Amino acid sequence: MAEQAQYEELVRQLSAIGAVKRDLGRILPPDCPAGSAAVLTLLGRHGDMRMSKLAELLAVDMSVTSRHVAHVAGRGWIERLPDPADKRSRILHLTPAGLDRLDDLSRRTTHLLAQRLCDWTDDEVGQLIKLMTRLRDSFGDCRSHPARIPAPAAAPVVEETTRTPADTRK
Repeated sequence: MAEQAQYEELVRQLSAIGAVKRDLGRILPPDCPAGSAAVLTLLGRHGDMRMSKLAELLAVDMSVTSRHVAHVAGRGWIERLPDPADKRSRILHLTPAGLDRLDDLSRRTTHLLAQRLCDWTDDEVGQLIKLMTRLRDSFGDCRSHPARIPAPAAAPVVEETTRTPADTRK
């Protein structure tokens, strides 16, 4: 098992991943912010789905999901089709324009990663993918379960008092 210092360094490195994500966000087209890109990516990966499933995959509430869906639907990148199983519900579906936008996003992110990792070997990139996949798998499906952080070992409780202790010698 790793040492405490290694876990602390891992926390620092994971926090620094935010800089990588921000750099990836900077290459997105102005009309496709990160939330919209996430909607398109999830629909491209998982296929047609209900809004509730999309909210679960995005790990955000329905109001946030609804705003993202309205944005991409307004640009013609998705359709909201009636759900044959429940006419009150809608199925989200990528349009040809949405597939084109998704291809563009993929080209942009792939190009940036290729630029930033140009001095990495294929083996190093493969190792990073393997380790990141393993890290994600170790956390399981974080969307549906609250994090359970084990309590640290209990330290002895020392009560402070201003009273003089009684003399127990008799």
